[in-house]
Amino acid sequence: MKFASPKTGLTIATIAAMAYALSACSHDNTVAVANNSELPSTSNYKGTASVSQGKASIDVPSLYDCKNGRNAPIGHIKSTDGKTWTVPAEVNFTDSKFPIAGDLNNPCTGVSYASAQEARDALDPSDIIEIDADGEVVTAYVFADNYFEMYINGVAVGKDNVPFTQFNSNILQFKVKQPFTVAMKLVDWEGNSGIGSEDNQGHAYHPGDGGMVAVFKNADNKIIAKTDDSWKAQTFYSAPIRDLSCATEQGALRITSECSTEGLEEGSQDYALHWEVPANWYAKDFDDSAWPKATLFTNDEIGVDNKSAYTDFSDIFDDADADARFIWSTNVILDNEVLVRHTVN
Repeated sequence: MKFASPKTGLTIATIAAMAYALSACSHDNTVAVANNSELPSTSNYKGTASVSQGKASIDVPSLYDCKNGRNAPIGHIKSTDGKTWTVPAEVNFTDSKFPIAGDLNNPCTGVSYASAQEARDALDPSDIIEIDADGEVVTAYVFADNYFEMYINGVAVGKDNVPFTQFNSNILQFKVKQPFTVAMKLVDWEGNSGIGSEDNQGHAYHPGDGGMVAVFKNADNKIIAKTDDSWKAQTFYSAPIRDLSCATEQGALRITSECSTEGLEEGSQDYALHWEVPANWYAKDFDDSAWPKATLFTNDEIGVDNKSAYTDFSDIFDDADADARFIWSTNVILDNEVLVRHTVN
C-alpha cells in the first residue's frame, strides 16, 4: 500500500547543493535584490533571523506529480548575511531510507479506505518500525497541510507521500515503550519559491496556510496521545513578509501576527525570514524547554470541511471524548517550516 517516492537515496539538501554548485560554475547564481520603493528597507528588521528578498532559484521544479495537484518545487536563496537556504525546507522526500507513511485517503494514489480499521488492517506488519523490541505497537493517524516527517525517539518512522496537493491523510505504525518523544517537521509548501506564496484565490501571490492534526493509538485501539497545546512548536521559515518591522520576538517566540496576509497580484520582491534548524532537533534528549507552546486552530480556520482526507476519518480526528486539535506555530499562514515535539507518557 506504499506509494514509492523516487529512489534516489539523496536528500533534498544534497540535490540542492549539487544544483547550486553546478550553477555557480557557470555564473553568479546569487538572487538579486531589486529596488522596490513600495517595500521598507531591511534595516527595519530587528530580529534574529536571516533575511532574504525575492524569489529563490529553482533546483527541482517539482518533487512529485499528481493529477490535479500542485507542483512542489525546491529552491535555494541567499540571504543578506551571505547564507544560502533551501526553501521551503530541507526534506527527506527523495531519501529511500526514510520510511514512507501509508495512506488513509490519497487522491494522488487513488487509495481511499472506508474506515480507519480498514486502513489499519491493510498495513503490512513488515512496515512497523521497531524502536524497542519489547515495546507495543502504536498507530499514528496524521492529516498535514501540507507535508510532514515524523521521528520517534530520534528514529525516522514515516514521511508524507504527497509534499503539496492534493490533500491526503496518512497512517503509520511503530513499536516503542512509553514514555516516547514525537518530533515532526511540518512544511506548508509554496508555489512561489522563497517568498511563501502561491497562485490561489485570484491572486498570483497568495499566502498559503498550514496546520497538522495527529492521533496516536495503542495496541488496544485506545488514544494515548493527540495534538493539543501540550505540544511544543517553533517556526524556522516565515514568508511572505512585506514590512520587516512587523516581525517581532519575545524570547524564543517568533511573532508575525502584525504582518499582512493579503493576497497580491505582484509580490515577487517580498521578504522571507530564515532561522537555522538545530542539528539534533528530532533527538529524544533535545532540549525544547525554551520553545513556545503550539498554537491551536479550529477545523474552520484550517478549512478541512471540504477535504475527504479529513472528513472521512472524523471519528479519529474529532473523537467525541478526545478531540485532536490542529496545531502550528503562532502564524498558520506565514510560518512555512515548523518543528513540533511532544513526549507521550
